[in-house]
Amino acid sequence: MDPITLGFILYLILILSVGFYTARLTRSMKDFALGGNRLGPWVIAFSERASGESAWLILGLPGAALVAGLLELWTVVGCVSGIIFSWFFIAKRLRIATEKYAVLTLPDLFAKRFQDDQGVIRILASLIITFFFTFYVAAQFSGAGKVLNVTFGITQMQGMLLGAVIIVFYTLMGGFLAVAWTDLVQGVIMIGTLVILPLVALIEINSLPSTEFVFEASTLYGGKVGMAAFVAAIGGLSWGLGYMGQPHLVTRYMAIDKPENIKISRRIAISWAVPAFFGSMFIGLTGYFLLNSGTLSFEGQLLDSVAALNDPEKLMPIMAQNLLSPWVAGIFISGAIAAMMSTADSQLLVSTTVLTEDLIANYFAGLKKRFDLLLMGRFFTIIIGLVAFYLAWQSTDLVFEMVSYAWGGLGASFGPALLLTLWWKKVSKTGVIAGMVSGTLFTVFDLFGDWVTARFSAFLIALLAVIIFSYLKPDKR
Repeated sequence: MDPITLGFILYLILILSVGFYTARLTRSMKDFALGGNRLGPWVIAFSERASGESAWLILGLPGAALVAGLLELWTVVGCVSGIIFSWFFIAKRLRIATEKYAVLTLPDLFAKRFQDDQGVIRILASLIITFFFTFYVAAQFSGAGKVLNVTFGITQMQGMLLGAVIIVFYTLMGGFLAVAWTDLVQGVIMIGTLVILPLVALIEINSLPSTEFVFEASTLYGGKVGMAAFVAAIGGLSWGLGYMGQPHLVTRYMAIDKPENIKISRRIAISWAVPAFFGSMFIGLTGYFLLNSGTLSFEGQLLDSVAALNDPEKLMPIMAQNLLSPWVAGIFISGAIAAMMSTADSQLLVSTTVLTEDLIANYFAGLKKRFDLLLMGRFFTIIIGLVAFYLAWQSTDLVFEMVSYAWGGLGASFGPALLLTLWWKKVSKTGVIAGMVSGTLFTVFDLFGDWVTARFSAFLIALLAVIIFSYLKPDKR
C-alpha cells in the first residue's frame, strides 16, 4: 500500500473513531445541536474556521487564482476582513443572546426575540437555511469527488459517493460534538496544507533556471480599468459580507462554554485565517508558473501550460503529489478532504437541527410525541445528504461557483437581520422578515449581475429592507 493511501485510511479511521466516541455523549437535541455548551475556546475557534473554509478554500480559491491571477487578492482581503468583523461584532453579543433566550438555532433566536407567535420568522428562516445549505453541501461532495479522482484514480462519481457516506455517517452519529472535535483535527491539517504547500512551490520555482515569479499589476483588476476595475474589486471584497450571516459559523459563537472566552477564540481564529487565505491564493499563483514551466504532471502526462489542466480546481492535489514526499502529500490531500468534511458536516447539522427543532418540535406535535427528536434529527441528516449528493451528481458548476451562490444567499438573508438585531434597538419583526425575503430573492434572481455580484447587491438591498421596514412598521413595545 502506497503512503498516500495509507495516510488517507489512517485519517478516515481517526475521524470515524471520533464519531463513534461522541455518539455516546450525544443524548439530547441540545447535545446534538450545540454540544451542550461545554466546548472551550480552542475547539470552537478551530471548528469555526474549519467549518467556514471548505473545498472552496482548498480547491476553489487556488483554481480561481490560477485563472484570474492577483484579482483574487480582493477576495482574500474581503474574507479576512469579514472574519475579523464577525468575531468582533457578532460573536459575543450572539452568545449572550443565546443564553438570554435559551435557544439552539438562529431561527429560534429570531422567533423568541421578536415574539413570533405565528411562526413566520421561524418557518421562513428554516426553509432558507435548508435551501441554500443543500447547494453548499453539494459543493463539498463535488470537491471530494475531484480530490479522490486525482489522488486514487477513481471516478468523480465514486469519490463523491465515498465522501458523502463518510460525512453523513459521523454527523449522524455524534452531532455537534463529533463535528467540533473533528473540526479541530481538520483545522490543524488545513492550515498546514495552506502554509507549507505554497512555500515548497516557491522554493521549486526559485530552483528553476528560467522562471521569474512576477505578476503583472493589471491582473489585480482582471485587466479592467475605471469603473469596471472598481466593480471587480468590490466583487472580491463582497465575500466578506457573508460571514456574519452563515448559520454554520454563528452556531459556533452560540456553542462556546461562556461569553468571556470569545476573546481567546477570536485571536486563534484570526491567527488561522490570515496565513490560510494568503496561502490558498499563493497555491494558485505559484501553480501558474509551475504549469507553464512544465514542472507538474498528472496521470503520467506532463502539464506544460495552464490550458493543459482541464479543471483548475484540481491544482492543489496535483501540486501536492508532484512537490512533496508521498507521506506528506497524503497528509495534505487529507487536508483537502478535511476542508470539505468540516464544512459539509456543519451544514448538515445546522439544516437537520432547524428542521427538527424549529419546525417539527413547534408545528408537528403528533410527530414530536411519536418520534424522539434526536432520532428525527438523524433521519433528516440522511435525507439532506441524499438530496445534496444528487445535486452534486447533476451539477456541472465549479465548486467556486456553487459556494459563491450559497454563501451569498445565506449572507444576504441573515447577515443584515442578525447584525441589526444585535446592535439596533429599533429593529422590528417586519424588518427582519423583509431582510430575509429580499436577501433570498435578490440572490436567486440576481437582477444586478451585469454590474455587481449578488453577494454585494443582495446584502445591501436586504440591509436597506430591514431598516426601512423597521421604520415603516415598528414593533409594539
